[in-house]
Amino acid sequence: MDYIKKILSTLSLLFFLINIDSCQKVKNPIIIIDTPIGQILAELYHTKAPITVNNFLSYIEQNRYDDCHFYRVVHSKNQPQNNIQIAVIQGGLGFEKHPMELKPIKHETTKETGLLHKNGTISMARLEPGTASSEFFICIKDQPELDFGGKRNPDGQGFAAFGQVIKGMDIVKNIQNLNSQDQILEKIIPINIKISN
Repeated sequence: MDYIKKILSTLSLLFFLINIDSCQKVKNPIIIIDTPIGQILAELYHTKAPITVNNFLSYIEQNRYDDCHFYRVVHSKNQPQNNIQIAVIQGGLGFEKHPMELKPIKHETTKETGLLHKNGTISMARLEPGTASSEFFICIKDQPELDFGGKRNPDGQGFAAFGQVIKGMDIVKNIQNLNSQDQILEKIIPINIKISN
């Protein structure tokens, strides 16, 4: 009888610890980026890049991305002036100042977050560190020169990675291959972003 009690007690403790562990694991938000040519799903790393993810979610939750679109594509054929070349598509509210744009956020470097610019990484576009607000890009293939210490940006601070495409990289590549002039798409791609969970 004591043997059975010990087994039950051990099992109860085990189930209790498993339950605590599962409660502690925070589920990352999944976003859906709808485009006329297909859907892109991405996971946002809230725990690792909280400032950047909260900012991005604010744009979605406050309907600030109603005018959101992909407008810039960068590939090997359209960056002749750059010694350090990259491959990305960029979206957001556009180059011009937009009334729905929020204040810029603190720059979360890849050194701080541990999130590197891999194939499918979502990251914030910026000029100086601390100027990112509404514009973002998706990497096509690994882009280490966009990480902290990379040479694409002269300040060496890199860009703030905050998510990862989990489905739809074929759509990302299709957008990159659309007709463009000096990195700007001849026809912008309207996008609708929503939170899946």
